Amino acid sequence: MSKMINRPQYLNQLIAHQNVDLVKIITGIRRCGKSSLLDLFHEHLSATGVDDAHILHINFESLRFREIQSYLDLYDYVSARIPQSGTTYLLFDELQVIEHWEKAIESFRLDFDVDIYITGSNAYLLSTEFSTLLSGRFVEIRMLPLSFREFIDFSPFAEGTSLDEKFQKYLQFGGMPVLREYHFDENLSHQALEGIYSTVVLRDILQRNPTANQDILQKISLFLASTLGSITSPNNIGNMLAHENSLSHTSSRSTGPTVQRYISMLNSAFIFYSVSRYDIKGKELLKTLGKNYICDMGFRNMLLGYRDADRGHILENIVYLELLRRGYRVYIGKIGTTEVDFVAEKPSEKLYIQVTESLQNPDTRARELRPLQSIRDNYEKIVLSMDRDFLTSYDGIRTVNLVDWLLGKL
Repeated sequence: MSKMINRPQYLNQLIAHQNVDLVKIITGIRRCGKSSLLDLFHEHLSATGVDDAHILHINFESLRFREIQSYLDLYDYVSARIPQSGTTYLLFDELQVIEHWEKAIESFRLDFDVDIYITGSNAYLLSTEFSTLLSGRFVEIRMLPLSFREFIDFSPFAEGTSLDEKFQKYLQFGGMPVLREYHFDENLSHQALEGIYSTVVLRDILQRNPTANQDILQKISLFLASTLGSITSPNNIGNMLAHENSLSHTSSRSTGPTVQRYISMLNSAFIFYSVSRYDIKGKELLKTLGKNYICDMGFRNMLLGYRDADRGHILENIVYLELLRRGYRVYIGKIGTTEVDFVAEKPSEKLYIQVTESLQNPDTRARELRPLQSIRDNYEKIVLSMDRDFLTSYDGIRTVNLVDWLLGKL
């Protein structure tokens, strides 16, 4: 059996919510580690004295549970196995395959002393019907592929591999846990990622959206992967695809909404994340011209082939994902005619972040610092770059090595 990586950042969130009357829902792209997290939580329960009879752990992708076809089957199967006394922990993996599963979940909560944990590979799991039924009674834990810190701990590096070489591997292969098995073999890694990507497209997107066109979905996915961190709009993408005749069956007036629908599908399967722009002076979200980031660099390189040319946007993507991992709500900042890469917020904290390959060139330095210098509030302003020999601040704007920041060395 392959080594199971400990993901304390996520496990501790589950433990913090243990025995609280909320359904715990772990979401994230397929194969990012949700099932392993449930296994880790199962181990935690056993290690802290919970009897096996009080843990019911079902993976709906296993044929062992093939008789559970509907929410009524689920209710009957589970309720027959819940002990008379004490709290029973219900762990359900890939629950989205059971239609109307939320009715069984709500019934378990009403009828038994249970603590419920669920994983699912698409955002339809948290669709409006479910949100209405369990309104305010669930907490979502969003899981991402491995962070750089986890990647270093988990990957089979040769003795003496430098930190920069490890980071280069992370940019090239990404952080999907399954790739550990392939020891950085590019062909095998790409085959594994293609398999995951195809499953996401076919199961999590096209099954849910039978009228969607797979060819258009693929073209939009390729376009987003090749324009990471660039300002785009559904209309721009629609015009480009119409020019290629990819949307020839769609009128020019409806190309924008059509493209937006496909982007929403990719968002719902956790392949891409769309980020809104925020007017820092006007303190309002802008409805147009956001950016898109991919959930993992491995998928981008699998879709486009690995190329180092667009390194600035690749680094930006890595920083965006890390901010999500650290619990920030993230926007693109607009200040006058300039832009701040990220405005990252928590209830009691705000950060302004610029990401660039290097600040060594005076013109680049001036360009990256200018938006931050024009922000008049006192929240922290940081420039992340790959530089190691720089001043640590310019006019109170901190400059930090990006790799050190990813590893938490501030």
